[in-house]
This record gives sequence, C-alpha cells and structure tokens, in this order.
Amino acid sequence: MTSSTEDEVVGLVADLIRIDTTNTGDPTTTIGEREAAEYVAAKLTEVGYAVEVVESGAPGRDNVFARLPGADDTRGALLIHGHLDVVPADAAEWSVHPFSGALRDGYLWGRGAVDMKDMVGMTLAVARQFKRDGVVPPRELVFAFLADEEAGGKYGSQWLADHRPDLFERCTEAVGEVGGFSLTLTDTEGDPARLYLIETAEKCIAWMRLRARGRAGHGSFLHSDNAVTTLCEAVARLGNHRFPLVLTGTVSAFLAQVAEVTGMEFPDDDLDGALAKLGPLARIIGATVRDTANPTMLSAGYKANVIPSAAEAVVDCRVLPGRETAFEREVDELLGPDVSREWVTYLPALETSFDGDLVTAMAAALREEDPGARTVPYMLSGGTDAKAFQDKLGIRCFGFAPLRLPPDLDFASLFHGVDERVPVDSLLFGTRVLNRFLRTC
Repeated sequence: MTSSTEDEVVGLVADLIRIDTTNTGDPTTTIGEREAAEYVAAKLTEVGYAVEVVESGAPGRDNVFARLPGADDTRGALLIHGHLDVVPADAAEWSVHPFSGALRDGYLWGRGAVDMKDMVGMTLAVARQFKRDGVVPPRELVFAFLADEEAGGKYGSQWLADHRPDLFERCTEAVGEVGGFSLTLTDTEGDPARLYLIETAEKCIAWMRLRARGRAGHGSFLHSDNAVTTLCEAVARLGNHRFPLVLTGTVSAFLAQVAEVTGMEFPDDDLDGALAKLGPLARIIGATVRDTANPTMLSAGYKANVIPSAAEAVVDCRVLPGRETAFEREVDELLGPDVSREWVTYLPALETSFDGDLVTAMAAALREEDPGARTVPYMLSGGTDAKAFQDKLGIRCFGFAPLRLPPDLDFASLFHGVDERVPVDSLLFGTRVLNRFLRTC
C-alpha cells in the first residue's frame, strides 16, 4: 500500500469526526448522518463507484452502498459495514473538542475515533484504492455505511434488512465492529504476546421498562401502597442480583487460548478474580460469562407532597446466547407480582463458529503485518448492526476492525468514553491489514 493511501486514511477519519453525527436516540434531535453519508458517497463517486444512497425510515437517516465485483461470481459476496453515527459527547469534559479531529501525541482524537469512524475511514480508504488501482478481489465486496447503530438500528440496519434486503443480495458473510484489536499479555516465557480478538458472538440487547402502580395520596399520610416503594424495591433486587456463571462456546474458546499462551488458569470458583488479570479488558470479558441487568432510568411523581399512582424504571439487560428463556424466568421471580415489564428494545444474541476461509484470511492478513499475531474468538458484551444481518438475512457475521494497540492503552474505556482517541500508528496498521484481507478473502 502506498504511503499516500496511509496518509489519506488519517485525513478521512479526521474529516468524519468533524461531521457531528450525534445520535441521541430521538429522531428529532439526531443530526449529521445525511452530511456524513454525502461525504462518503462523494469520496466513492470520485474514484468511479456507482453508489446508492438510501434513507432508512426517517428524514436524514441516510445510508451509502457500493459494490466492487469479484473474480469468482460463484462465491457469496462479503459485506463490509460500518456506522456513521456516534453517541453524544459533552465538550466540557474533554481535553480537546470532541468533534475537532485533532492530532495530538500520536493519536487522532474525537467522538467516533474508535466507535467507529476509524473503521469507516479505513474501509473508505481501501475501497478508494481498489477502484483507483483496478483491483479485482477474490469475491464481490459490498461496502455499507449505515445510520442509527447507536440506537439499535431502527432507522438503519434493522429497517434496511426489513425493507431493502436487495441491498444485501448475495452477501453470505460480513465484517464490521468490534474486533481485530490486539490484547498484549505475557506468555509462559515472560515475553509479550499479542492476541487479536475476533468477535464471533454478541449478547442479546434487551432494554426493559418496569411499571408499578399504587394508590395516589397525600405525602404526609401513612401509606402502605406506594408505587415508588414497590418499584424501587424490585429494581434494587434486580440490580443487585448476580446471574449464574455460564460459559458459552465462544468464551470457553477464548479462555482456553489465553490459558495456552499465558499459563493462566480460570477456575469456576474464582473466575472473576482470574479475569481481572486481563487488565482493562476484564470489564468486557467479565460481562460475557453471565447475564446482566443494570437499572439505568427512574421516573415517578410530579410534586414533593403527592404520592404518585405509578412509577417506571428502565433496565439495560444483556443476555447470553441460549439463556433468553431462563433469564426471563429469573427476572420475573425477582420482580414479583406487583411489577410489570415490557421490552423497549429486543435484539437477539448471535454466535458463530471460529473457523472457515474468512477466519483464515483474517489471521493471515494480521500475521503479514505482525508476525507474532495470534487470533482468538471472543464475545462482545454489547451489540452491533450484525444482529440485523445475521438474524434477518442469515449473513454470518464477524467483528474485524483491525488495530495493533499500545499494550498500556485502556481500549475498552474509549468506547463512548471521554477523550476517545485512536493511535495513528494503529490506524495505519489497520488499513494495511484490511487491504491485505480484502485482497485475499
């Protein structure tokens, strides 16, 4: 890959960061996706792609699609997807303005730097190079730049899968966020060992609204039927509950490979303690060995001296593959008969095996740039647009946005965090890996 292409990717990512695509979850206040889509479409059109821009269910929720024919039209196409939206950022909390795209201390800073305008920029740079150079990949490539991932894809991937499945015609496999990044551990000889985590599974996203009802009355009276009390007691039971330890195939494979490289042990009776040795990543991996239910919102009342007749709460539930029925049963037991629940958002878990030609191509591309690279599967505690593609379209999905990271970087904290940033060297590394991967996939 030419140095000019490496230079281009930094500029592309910086430009994308400077386009404020904040997704508040409210279509009336979400901004910037159309401007970002127009930017991407122009960059693709400039080098000769025929692009299709599709609005997904609401004004301004634009998505960009482009295809590059492959050498073997008997093979299924590969979908390379990334989202254009980002979560909100409070500029007062940041060291730099979150939409500045600033270059400082070897990092590119800004909201979206790792989630996921880095991958969008890498994909765009490689797609442009392929078209300029007349590259014919082994199979057809479908590039998709999408809206609304940060709010579950209702006006993005979910809508597109339901209403425009033709855009994904022939796609059998896909790569997107969050995977391909390095984790540096110490091997059995005391030397650094870099594992590259490929996402093969995601927990179910289940946002749940709870409601309790009681008798309204004056705040100064004795009152035994208080909706706020009933709700808060149930929320506390749920929030303090520890769901059972369950090791899925993906997590078991991850732990086995870490143990093989490092000699670490992961006993069931002290798994949390053992996972802590993984450093900052333990927050992600630790969330994939059991279900979680974290209360996030409370709402009740309208005046200090009035006992309300109703109270509500929202709980962010993340459920392991295969645990959905048992999880609901456990939740209902904890809530009791006086609290009702309903799903606000329910996006299923997904899991695929860590094998096949695509996995081999990922590993080979990484080793070309980092000869010591070792790929391992892992489960994402959150969710991505892959949920729509695998569940509704039957596309086999992986997280592969390659980055070689500094060993001491707390990468997990950068997602949705203050001072989000990506190392420039990591961005250049990832672009080279993606280039090699898409030439051999």
